[in-house]
Amino acid sequence: MLTAADRVSSGRWLTGGRVYTQVADRLRERIISGEFPPGSVLPSETALGRLFGVARNTVRRGLAMLEDEGLLVTVPSKGRVVCGAGPAAPYRYQVIAAELRGQIERGELAAGAAVPSEAELRRCFTASRNTVRQALAVLEREGLVVAEHGRGRFVRSEADRHGEE
Repeated sequence: MLTAADRVSSGRWLTGGRVYTQVADRLRERIISGEFPPGSVLPSETALGRLFGVARNTVRRGLAMLEDEGLLVTVPSKGRVVCGAGPAAPYRYQVIAAELRGQIERGELAAGAAVPSEAELRRCFTASRNTVRQALAVLEREGLVVAEHGRGRFVRSEADRHGEE
């Protein structure tokens, strides 16, 4: 069994400043080399921490860098998945959000127009209320839609979207 000194001398443990960038670099190399092919699930944060000899939070920061670069995506109840040339099957809420986003971009849902109600979207997409709400929340975060209490959701105008930034 390797001792701590053996791991440091063999280069397995990371030391020095900004260790999370080193974690990201080593994982990026493994992804590019094909050790973690597209669609594969990375080991847990805890397992990666043991592998590199760093704290779990350090691993988390390194993984966040790779997510920002688009190399990884976090999939609930699965973990971090390596992105590939072909996109992974999107979640239902992402499909709904993409459809509504497209309608807004094409002008089918004009600025100020009411977004279809949750009930209509549930029927149209045969989705649960939570799934529809999740899709609408994505559009609200993107600034495409605004919710007015008691009235519903409406498409924001281009000026309102850019004026908010």
